[in-house]
Amino acid sequence: MSIHPTAIISPEATVGENVEIGPYSVIGPDVQIGEDSVVGPHAVIEGPTKIGSNCHIFQFAAIGAPPQDLKFEGEKCPVIIGDNNTIREFVTIHRATSSDIGMTFIGDNNLLMAYCHVAHNCKLGNNIVMANAANLAGHIHVEDYAIIGGLSGAHQFTRIGCHAMISGTSAVNQDVPPYVIVAGNHARLYGLNIIGLKRRGFSEKTLENLKKAYRIVFRSSLLLSEAAKKIREEIKDSPEVWQDLKVFTESDTES
Repeated sequence: MSIHPTAIISPEATVGENVEIGPYSVIGPDVQIGEDSVVGPHAVIEGPTKIGSNCHIFQFAAIGAPPQDLKFEGEKCPVIIGDNNTIREFVTIHRATSSDIGMTFIGDNNLLMAYCHVAHNCKLGNNIVMANAANLAGHIHVEDYAIIGGLSGAHQFTRIGCHAMISGTSAVNQDVPPYVIVAGNHARLYGLNIIGLKRRGFSEKTLENLKKAYRIVFRSSLLLSEAAKKIREEIKDSPEVWQDLKVFTESDTES
């Protein structure tokens, strides 16, 4: 363990093996930092916050501050961060209120570039990239492998689907379906994220099924229930459409 003598660490914090903590960083009570993680200089981590193993938190990051929510009444709702995450300079991640999922959650293998903000009650999956100064308002769910372009902002309570790509400087005020590209202010659909899906190893058959489902849902005049019925009839062997696309209500998929 390598802890700089100017760092301030609460005796109520838990620091794992082989953790490095840089000069002038502040680690508050009820903070857990997993083994092999690195906390750069001047970072501030407040509790309750749990950080996994092999995370790298760069200088001036601020994690675990109270939420910017006028309904907040001091409840102890944590920030939970998984393993192998990179959190760059000046990133801010806020604790949650007791509503919704009651925590701010970030999974594994994510990259949050400089100046990003993750607000209270957000839930991020795995392998997500947030480019510089991307901002998430409260209660946003981001699914695996999504990419959020620099200087983009997402409205509270929106959902960003897996493998979706949000272009830089976009303003997201509605849910972003999985597998698609959106761009603009306000953001609108620009088709499937074909290049990204190929890089992730999606088969040609899966890509064709996704293209067909996209055309049925977004390029036809069918109601959502009608589109769901048509997809049930025409695309029967694509779990990506049914398990991940999530463009149908539960009643649609179960009926």
